[in-house]
Amino acid sequence: MKLTRGILLLTLCVVAVTAANHRRVSAFDDNSPAEFKGEIKTDIRDSKPDWAPFTPKKAPEDAPNILFVLYDDTGLAAWSPYGGGINMPTLDKLAANGLTYTNWHTTVLCSPTRSTLLTGRNHHLNGMAGITETASGFPGSNGHIPKACATIGEILQDGGYSTFWVGKNHNVPEQDVASGASRDRWPLNMGFDRFYGFLGGETNQWYPDLTEDNRFIEPPATPEEGYHLSKDLADQAIKMVKDHRSSNPSRPWYMWYCPGANHAPHHAPEEYIAKYKGKFDDGYEAYREVVLARMIDKGILPEDTELTPMNPLPDGVADPADAVRPWESLSADEKKLFSKMMEVFAGFSEYTDAQVGRVIDYLEETGQLENTTVIYAADNGTSGEGSPNGSVNENKFFNGFPDTIEENLKYIDVLGGPDTYNHFPTGWAMATSAPFRMFKRYSQYAGGTVDPLVISWPKGIKARGEVRHQYHHSVDIVPTILEITGLEMPEVYNGVKQYPLSGKSMVYTFDSKPNAPTNRHVQYYTMFGTRGLWKDGWMISSLHAPFSNTGNYENDEWELYHVAEDRAQSKNLADQHPEKVKELVAAYFEEAKKNLVLPIDDRSPSELLTTPRPTNEPPSNRHVYYPGTSAIPEGVAANIRGRSYKILANVEITDADASGVLFAHGSRFGGHSLFLKDKKLHYVYNFLGIKPEQHFVSKELAPGKYTLGVEFNREKSGEHGEHLGTAKLYVNDQVVDSGKMKTQPAKFTLSGDGMCIGWDSADAVTERYEAPARFQGGKIQAVAVDTSEESYEDLELEANRAILGQ
Repeated sequence: MKLTRGILLLTLCVVAVTAANHRRVSAFDDNSPAEFKGEIKTDIRDSKPDWAPFTPKKAPEDAPNILFVLYDDTGLAAWSPYGGGINMPTLDKLAANGLTYTNWHTTVLCSPTRSTLLTGRNHHLNGMAGITETASGFPGSNGHIPKACATIGEILQDGGYSTFWVGKNHNVPEQDVASGASRDRWPLNMGFDRFYGFLGGETNQWYPDLTEDNRFIEPPATPEEGYHLSKDLADQAIKMVKDHRSSNPSRPWYMWYCPGANHAPHHAPEEYIAKYKGKFDDGYEAYREVVLARMIDKGILPEDTELTPMNPLPDGVADPADAVRPWESLSADEKKLFSKMMEVFAGFSEYTDAQVGRVIDYLEETGQLENTTVIYAADNGTSGEGSPNGSVNENKFFNGFPDTIEENLKYIDVLGGPDTYNHFPTGWAMATSAPFRMFKRYSQYAGGTVDPLVISWPKGIKARGEVRHQYHHSVDIVPTILEITGLEMPEVYNGVKQYPLSGKSMVYTFDSKPNAPTNRHVQYYTMFGTRGLWKDGWMISSLHAPFSNTGNYENDEWELYHVAEDRAQSKNLADQHPEKVKELVAAYFEEAKKNLVLPIDDRSPSELLTTPRPTNEPPSNRHVYYPGTSAIPEGVAANIRGRSYKILANVEITDADASGVLFAHGSRFGGHSLFLKDKKLHYVYNFLGIKPEQHFVSKELAPGKYTLGVEFNREKSGEHGEHLGTAKLYVNDQVVDSGKMKTQPAKFTLSGDGMCIGWDSADAVTERYEAPARFQGGKIQAVAVDTSEESYEDLELEANRAILGQ
């Protein structure tokens, strides 16, 4: 019986192996002998090879290179080609050698707009109702670009192009921004051969969070060594093109070049900030008047265009944090501070343009510029997230904590440098989005949707220095690139039926008259509860505030503007044309249904940002970390926000002078750190960069094995949502220091300064050491972060058993 059973098992194994081998052969059917088109004889000399399956696809004859430069957070009235007060020499040169578009629109937010520029589909079809951090699990808002929306990178790559992505991404699902997470939606799996930049929505320009291809890296230099992200990105862009030219010069290339400018933090070298000293001292109302006159003089806007009010919306329609303080109501110190903040923004923008200029110069020097289509644009209107007072630490805004003029004035001389994470006030957001209403996030008004766009292609566009007024949208860029390159978006891609392109090619505008009719007929807008619809020269705008958390969309009042004649949306015609309002509201819901817009979401940022989302890891109250790892992004790190917590580190000190970081998370703009210095254990909680730091310290420690840690017991909330409680610093089971402490209600930083074990990345949490402050003079076994209700003493006993078992 045993023998028979053994033979049966052996037989089953052989059958299984045979079947597996058969499956392996069938997996390579495209290269199996049956598909081979050559001839095989005994002697290779008598045989004919077949290279057809492996012959690289060639791009269409004389297909151009494409350089797409995409700024962040920049309204129409910011830049010099449009009459703005910020000098953009590179953009001026391109505009003089090409076309300036005056009526090109976006989705009013970065992730959604960038998704449309990747796929040519409306942002809800891309699953990008908002930024990736606000995904809510509905088809139009899941934060994952679907396989039914092939990217321009994939189509160009398959069509014989080399593809490069430099700079900002912000289309990777938040939970996938991690070393061990899926790379499915990372650039190299979205049709790009190379990537160098940052995956999140923003980053510190002096100490950026960098990713190269599929791995996180540290910046190659420091600010003291002359580092700035804008310069680094230009260096990398030039290197990619230079390498490509050396190895595959016959292949055209596509580069999506996305600098951090002009998103906060507004960081720039001092010499560029100094260029603008005193240039904005007349204030933002005066700026709007001057720039509108220039826009009209340049032919950007019609002569009868009127300025809209600085505070154009009634209470309950605009977020109070988006109000503008009249310039004349400001004190002398406030005017000085606000002017300097705008000087920094301008310097940031021009410095980045100069770095783009280095890339353009390289293309010109190497003879590539003539047949390179350069697209230079911005992804949404200027940001008003600096609040009416501006900020020296934008993280305060996202933590709901107010800035004060007194605190901000302390930093006026170092604005734009590594000591600040600054953002200018709402008045400048409105001014640089003039003459339109509102700014970024408000999808019903052109201040949020209309953006700069210049296209230059010396070989392919005859016009020089002309303007184009046709209505277009960010979904039109992909169809334009496809027509330029002679490629098509397939109906089925990689076995998946594709959503049709939402946009229309703009190539017809290259040789048309400035006011020739547009080929567009309808475009919807929706963001955080705000809604609008453009149709054949008319625009309806809902009176609804973003993040208002009110719902009741059926009760929204709709305004009506004839934007074909009133570009600024200065005259509401709803009462005069009620039937037109009814028609366009019906058209809005038709577009909403077709594009997966519903449900509309106007919940508060705190609700949006804390919506549960599926991850690779099950929820846990205890996380254990080990030294030698990369920084752990905040989106996947242990979450201590609004909670009591304990941090325990098992450490062996072998040198009496051991020093360095055991645990750190955040930066100088908000974070906490457990470290050794001067033979003592220290814990610092840096609350939003506000001095003095909350500091706890032990007596001197002798060499030996320890469990070192800190415990925070939350007791209540403070006035601004901060969490108040008591902190205790431990050496083994002994409390060595304690006191009252407050913690941040939200993230430490949006720039992504992650959790580090045994070091502190980039910008140090505390001024008590310099990053990276790697731990020396001992060994870290592990660090645990615990948010359970277990007592610190019980956890310490468990940790002590672990260290004794080494």
